[in-house]
Amino acid sequence: MRHQVRVCAGLVAAISLTTTGCSSSHDSGAKEAAGSSASTPSASPVQLQALVPVPAGSSHTDGPDAISGNGIHLRFVVKGAPADVMNAYKAALTDKQWDVTTIVSSSGGPSGGGGATYTGTKGNNYGVFDGGGWGETTYLNVCTWPTKPAEPNCSRGNGKP
Repeated sequence: MRHQVRVCAGLVAAISLTTTGCSSSHDSGAKEAAGSSASTPSASPVQLQALVPVPAGSSHTDGPDAISGNGIHLRFVVKGAPADVMNAYKAALTDKQWDVTTIVSSSGGPSGGGGATYTGTKGNNYGVFDGGGWGETTYLNVCTWPTKPAEPNCSRGNGKP
């Protein structure tokens, strides 16, 4: 339980770092170039969901819920170790031509916890991709907007993962 609290606190800190533009990861600011997306037009809220890959191994999906800035919030529960799930999700984003930046990542060590927070752009579209968990369960929160909002907050809530 104590380790779970530390993992949750770490994920909250990661979201805070995302909204302030700061970074504390060993590979912070590392860009993945998956092709140019500068000419991709901005998506409407209805089109945003199609830009987001569904994680492999998803056992539950919630959303999309409308969020400020004409964005959407999706939540996924994924069967798999958090570090593995988040690495695979980063690859899936780049496969969909998102330019991804790692804000923070954690393998969780031998006890199986961990996760990561990424931000990304696809043309004018902006996303925050935050996931973590324990053992073989990963909770992934995805928020996307047609353009980067002033405060790109992808908070969890409403009793959902």
